[in-house]
Amino acid sequence: MKKILVILPAYNESGNIGATINDLKSLDFAFDIVVVNDASTDTTAQEALKAGARVLSLPVNLGIGGAVQTGLLYALRNGYDIATQVDGDGQHDAQYLKVILAPILAEQADIVVGSRFIGPFQGWQSSAVRRIGIRFFAWLISGLTGYAVSDPTSGFRAFNAKAIKVFADDYPQDFPEPESIMSAKRFGFRLLEVPVQMRRRIHGHSSIRYFNTLYYMIKVTIAILLNMLKKTKRS
Repeated sequence: MKKILVILPAYNESGNIGATINDLKSLDFAFDIVVVNDASTDTTAQEALKAGARVLSLPVNLGIGGAVQTGLLYALRNGYDIATQVDGDGQHDAQYLKVILAPILAEQADIVVGSRFIGPFQGWQSSAVRRIGIRFFAWLISGLTGYAVSDPTSGFRAFNAKAIKVFADDYPQDFPEPESIMSAKRFGFRLLEVPVQMRRRIHGHSSIRYFNTLYYMIKVTIAILLNMLKKTKRS
């Protein structure tokens, strides 16, 4: 039986984190949950503990990339076979965790990404402005990597043991979701997208606001192109 860890990176997710954990705990198969509290200034850590999750609290805010890498390092050091990333804001429907895990369990992929943009096209899909940006990154990354990518900014993901080992040591920090797909190509990982539904967050807001979307797109594009120039580490 595979040992599975669910990583919840969380920064100021008070009001969301407890419900997200309870949603996950309602599933009918075994896995562990760790919340990486990214130096939150609210009651995220306390709510996560109350909901029954293990909590790793970072002393300084590292951002989503650093929080996910912390979770992957925890997975590596504790012998997990599979690690999944689920956002702490409640946007990822826990019912699709089995869908995310299935290709890993069947040894069909090393990394699986949940996409809200491949059939049956149901559920919340974010604003029109953000969808334009996501489609641009999907086009760019698909062309550069050869992967069939439709939702490169999705944080609903699963990693097998090989991917855990690599990304625990070397994970993108600035724009980890799209950059990590580029890294997956450099390391020769098999990456697969599966259809999932996502939900609108109830409390708080995304760090990517309407007024800085163009700035974000330019920075991510540069980061993606620079990632191509990186050399893969050799043991």
